[in-house]
Amino acid sequence: MGHRDDWAPLLASLERRRAAARAMGGDEKLRRHRAAGRVDARERIARLLDSGTFTEVGLLAGRSETPADAFVAGSGTIDGRPVFVGAEDFSVAGGSIGVAAATKRARVAGLARQEGAPLVLMLEGAGHRAANSLEPQRPAPNDLQVLAEMAGEVPVISVVTGPSAGHGALAAPLSDFVVMVDGLASLFTAGPPLVRAATGEQVTKEELGGPRVHAAVSGVAHNVATDVDAALALVRRYLSYLPSRAGQAPPFTRTGDGDRTVDALLDIIPPDPRRPYDMLDVLEEIVDEGTLLPIQPEYGPSMITALARIGGRSVAVVANQPAVLAGAIDVAAADKAARFVATTAGFGLPLVQLADNPGVLSGSASERAGILREAARMFVAQHRAAVPKLHVTIRKAFGFGSSVMGQNAFGGQTVSLAFPGAMLGGIPAAVGGETSGADDDTRRALVEHEASGPWQLAQTATYDDVIDPRELRNRLLAALRACRHGVAIA
Repeated sequence: MGHRDDWAPLLASLERRRAAARAMGGDEKLRRHRAAGRVDARERIARLLDSGTFTEVGLLAGRSETPADAFVAGSGTIDGRPVFVGAEDFSVAGGSIGVAAATKRARVAGLARQEGAPLVLMLEGAGHRAANSLEPQRPAPNDLQVLAEMAGEVPVISVVTGPSAGHGALAAPLSDFVVMVDGLASLFTAGPPLVRAATGEQVTKEELGGPRVHAAVSGVAHNVATDVDAALALVRRYLSYLPSRAGQAPPFTRTGDGDRTVDALLDIIPPDPRRPYDMLDVLEEIVDEGTLLPIQPEYGPSMITALARIGGRSVAVVANQPAVLAGAIDVAAADKAARFVATTAGFGLPLVQLADNPGVLSGSASERAGILREAARMFVAQHRAAVPKLHVTIRKAFGFGSSVMGQNAFGGQTVSLAFPGAMLGGIPAAVGGETSGADDDTRRALVEHEASGPWQLAQTATYDDVIDPRELRNRLLAALRACRHGVAIA
């Protein structure tokens, strides 16, 4: 005789508790939530992960009146690869972090680190729950400590789908990639009511910490998505370029795009270094079709940072943008590039550096903003990047603008190339001759030397070669095939 009848009340109790924990804030709150164009926590996870792969941890954590303690967490797969995920549930206690939720946050982050899989956090909450002070607590690790410890070990992504304040918002700057949903998302240490009480400042959520603030000004966020689905698609795409953990080879995708000359570059790039052009057009031509993903496009726009594939292989691209500030490197551009290089090099992506700049941005405002500090940080990041480095001087790179873009000899380059007519120097020759008080013959000699292009540097083997622009893609492919981290390339 079996024991099914004995199990029945226990299983019924379990199912009731599970159903209550999955109910989130209840039908009415969820209806209002969705009417505002937002997506509830469980649905966000379902849309991110491969269908039917989510396994939850801590479903029954917290009190019965706070289902799942306002934080849904667990694991699943994206394109068949394991990931861990946690989503703040704004429909329960405003998505605030209770004692049980704090434990779950640390738990899911710790699991991602332990198992060597990416972590995706979805932020939409009020931060630390005020009632926590009334709860019995014991000292325990918190998720911010774990995020700090796992930096560079596995990819960490934050998707901001609503207002996120305090402790929850701090996960964003500790992440490798931050996406904000336009019209819904905001990030701040304290929300408008606390700001008003503390300082008297009247400010909206968007003015305080909306996408326009953090994607274009502060640099906390990387990209802005039009809606939640676009944000989740962007997360999936971003992860497709990276390995699941540091030390693994980046994913290889057979794109079918192999060797080919790029005739269009002769139409896109004017030989005259004083004329602007859009470097994004160059990148679209030389990488595999449809694979260019600009990162932080609104912040420091005189520098392009992007993920892409060349011959199916993931690469990180850092390129000057002559269409903005003539490609000069300002504080935001250097900050963006330093952060991007450190992140992508940590996950083993080859670094492609395309230089076309008049140097780091000069002037009193730039100096006060700390251009020397940030340019030096960018230089250190790219110099210490222990990955294959492919440098190309397109037209010009003056002063420290050449160094931060990896032009210096003995910089660990796998290949160093230049286009005909490319110019280098401490400063432009005409300016240098004038400021140094050189005589007319010396000034003329300096200008003529600069105008002679990269030939002398090629003669000394400072450049490995001077190439026809149409050869650029094929030379990058050849370098990737030759490098020590090589994998099969289409």
